[in-house]
Amino acid sequence: MTKQPLPLTGIRVVDYSHFLAGPFLSRSLAAMGAEVIKVERPTLGDAGRRHGYFTGDHSGYFLQQNMGKEGLCVDLRQKQGVDLMQRLVKSADVFVENYRPGALTKLGLGYDSLSKDNPGLVYCSISAYGQTGPYSSRPGFGLIAEAMSGAMSIIGVPGEPPPLFRMPLADMYTGIHGVAAVCAALYGRHASGRGQHIDLALYDCMVSMHDFAVQAYTMSGGVELPVQTGHDMPDSTVYGIFSAKDGYLVIAAQVDEAWIKLAKLIGGDALAADKRFHHAAGRNANRAEILPLVRDWAMAQESVAACTRALDEAGVPSAPIQTIDQVVNDPQIAARGMIVEQDHPVLGKIRLPNLPFNFSDSEPLAPRVAPELGQHNHKIAADLGFSKAEIDAMVANGTLYSA
Repeated sequence: MTKQPLPLTGIRVVDYSHFLAGPFLSRSLAAMGAEVIKVERPTLGDAGRRHGYFTGDHSGYFLQQNMGKEGLCVDLRQKQGVDLMQRLVKSADVFVENYRPGALTKLGLGYDSLSKDNPGLVYCSISAYGQTGPYSSRPGFGLIAEAMSGAMSIIGVPGEPPPLFRMPLADMYTGIHGVAAVCAALYGRHASGRGQHIDLALYDCMVSMHDFAVQAYTMSGGVELPVQTGHDMPDSTVYGIFSAKDGYLVIAAQVDEAWIKLAKLIGGDALAADKRFHHAAGRNANRAEILPLVRDWAMAQESVAACTRALDEAGVPSAPIQTIDQVVNDPQIAARGMIVEQDHPVLGKIRLPNLPFNFSDSEPLAPRVAPELGQHNHKIAADLGFSKAEIDAMVANGTLYSA
């Protein structure tokens, strides 16, 4: 059977974003088959190029979030640059930006302006607080949204400052919401013939991620205020982190069936038969008795691996808390293709995290290496109808820039 093209084949995306949420969104669209043109400003380009980890002059951060894209570097302070950008967007299906609200309107690149020449344009704006509301003009990064959202207030050990997440939850979660919204708007365009402006806020997305805390507060009439609980969850016994002799593991035995299996493993038939613990309310009420039993059992085993092996055999969900080197070399990650290898023209072989999209009837793309600054200037300008003489003139006067 002939494979079908990836779902977004034929869709052109102009990515005028920087750092993370926008680039991750457009990288995801590229992985789904879209043609993505990464637009940067002279002379430094996307600020992500200066964000580690570095090998030589190349940022792994930038390489990861911008693979699969072509690169255009244009000076929008010059009239020719604005003309080129407007012509490029007129040819596009999607425009992605993550500047402060109103910043691009001053350049003639706001939604109202661009949609006049391209009514089908799906224009996606990402900002810290959104295009409306009393905070809309404030600057912000993912860290700001993570703090404002209440998420930080419920992680970590009671009495200590909340820890950093060390993974960009707000940016990545907003980026993937952007993927969903862009695809929905493209689908809606088939019926309406028109695109629309998508307004995504990091703060909104983080608040939407709460699966329990907000409902606990609102539905209790403000009585329940979720707080830090440390290494487990008092309302879900047993569900948390446990120490072994050589590391840590998680055990998820918070449902009745899993608890009975765990109880039999760590305490035999007598513990498994104790009806006090057969329901969540009973386990939560008696957690001071249950948790030491689990902790003592885990520490009595030879290793984390011995713990998880025994738990697997008993049918109790568990996992080691893996370090990054263990993740990169995990056979499951290899089987799923979640580390992608690329041939970089300067760095040689590089390995970066892949995206988790798998389509049954489409071959995944081997993503091109993230572009050097202005790498595809000539090709993109020529595709837009600029003559060689016009392109040479734009290079000469600095409208088009390449490193």
